[in-house]
Amino acid sequence: MNAREPGILWVVATPIGNLGDLSLRAQQVLRDVGVIAAEDTRHSRPLLQHFGIATALTALHEHNEREAVAAIVAKLQAGEDVALISDAGTPLISDPGFRLVRTARETGIDVSPVPGACAAIAALSVAGLPSDRFVFEGFLSAKTSARRARLRELADEARTLVIYESSHRIAECCADLRDAFGREREARLLRELTKLHETCIGMTLGEIAARVESDAEQRLGECVLVIAGRGEDIDAKLAEGRRVYALLRAELPPAQAAKLAAAISGAPRKALYESGKK
Repeated sequence: MNAREPGILWVVATPIGNLGDLSLRAQQVLRDVGVIAAEDTRHSRPLLQHFGIATALTALHEHNEREAVAAIVAKLQAGEDVALISDAGTPLISDPGFRLVRTARETGIDVSPVPGACAAIAALSVAGLPSDRFVFEGFLSAKTSARRARLRELADEARTLVIYESSHRIAECCADLRDAFGREREARLLRELTKLHETCIGMTLGEIAARVESDAEQRLGECVLVIAGRGEDIDAKLAEGRRVYALLRAELPPAQAAKLAAAISGAPRKALYESGKK
């Protein structure tokens, strides 16, 4: 008798908010597999019930991944298909699953993605900042000294940065970003993407830090920060913007002159307006 072919490990993206983002293909895969490895079975069960999916669940999270991998790989080697999901978004992107995927590949098991929502890519797609080259930093350290040290290392990064942050540390993180990168660095704070209270605020890190500090609503929910890289043209843009602002200021009110100078030069409007006060 021939041995059964190994099963397939399906890496399935789930919604980050709007349940309508779970694709028809993802729903079918989750119905067809023998078991679903979920980051938190209590969190995932309502999602599956919403779509009438009754597949058995097993837990795979950061605290049990080493132990759980062996059992899941054994199922795969026995010919059973398994789906891997996280609480929200694409597994392994700041979520558990790396050890499982790596072990599956090392043992000759096919691993196949079922793409879908990812908060980092969703934020980048709507931030209006350069997206041709970017760096995903995930969650920064919860320790203040380590977080600030890492931001100092990133301050001269030329590519756009994407950072996740928890709601209870977002104010401190925004203040640290402002201090490390400069208050005029262009950035966006995106919260609750695809959910009812989705918001995108900010033009500069200084504005974002001030808004988060003063507005408690901006300290709630799931947060993604997108920060422009330190391009070689940033200083040049500011210099050109200030030159244009000085010329326009001779004929126009400060606010209008700053707005026009920003549109012409690409420099932050607030930086130009503030420069006129010095």
